[in-house]
Amino acid sequence: GNLHERYVREWAYAQAANGYVDFDPTTQQFSMSPEQAMIFHHVDSPVYLVAAFEMVAAMIEAESKVEECFRNGSGVRWGDHAGCLFCATGAFFRPGYVNNIVQYWIPALDGVEAKLRRGAVVADVGCGVGFSTLLMADAWPESRFVGFDFHAPSIEEARRHAAGHGYGDRVRFEVAAAKEIAEEGFDLITMYDCLHDMGDPRGCAAHMRRILAPDGTWMIVEPIAGDAPADNMNPVGRLYYNASTMICVPTSLDQEVGEGLGAQAGEARLSDVVRDGGFASVRRATEGPFNMVLEAR
Repeated sequence: GNLHERYVREWAYAQAANGYVDFDPTTQQFSMSPEQAMIFHHVDSPVYLVAAFEMVAAMIEAESKVEECFRNGSGVRWGDHAGCLFCATGAFFRPGYVNNIVQYWIPALDGVEAKLRRGAVVADVGCGVGFSTLLMADAWPESRFVGFDFHAPSIEEARRHAAGHGYGDRVRFEVAAAKEIAEEGFDLITMYDCLHDMGDPRGCAAHMRRILAPDGTWMIVEPIAGDAPADNMNPVGRLYYNASTMICVPTSLDQEVGEGLGAQAGEARLSDVVRDGGFASVRRATEGPFNMVLEAR
């Protein structure tokens, strides 16, 4: 017990020195302020960042693979980076989805929420472990949802998340690359933080145009970024450029075309990609501290 206590105390001193918890030298007690708890304790807080540390650990684990890419110009397949990068990524984006998709992002789209209330068919492309798909399915029980991802282990995880929640046949998950989705006629296609990871985002945009219903909407959620690198020299850019170097760009370069947009592509470049796919209009529907939401029609 005593040895265990020494380890925990030393670790707690480290967290206090980091500023992650507070330490009172008079009482020798450790505590968390409400602000610290928002980041480290409340899992549904919009600024819960524990998974960011898990992503950093995954990036360190994958460092030698990415270094090899720097030397030979190749890429790293999504899911091959590290032990559970896809779990960490899903957990990192989850607080933003929990606090924004239903409350702000979908309502910012033109006429989409009314369709979802009546009953629409939705494709969540690049759904990962399915958090985004299931949040929408919970909010709009009249609609049907299909989550697509090219990474089979993520789809297995998504199916596990959905199991036993009574969705029946109105929610399913399928393994498919974005450009190879055979189903069509979707009223809404959502893409949460994944278009910039794709090897061929322009080819993907053209395929989204084909599989959308004539009056359908494509919602593209991407990391917030200005159009010039100088606009992104800030704490959010610091997080995204580093993740992009270690994850997003190597992932894109591993796929065909390998455009390598990066996580800080910016609205102008993303809009150009979308218009290349045959969409007549693209607009920024809304934004938050970590994301921008584009609506293509």
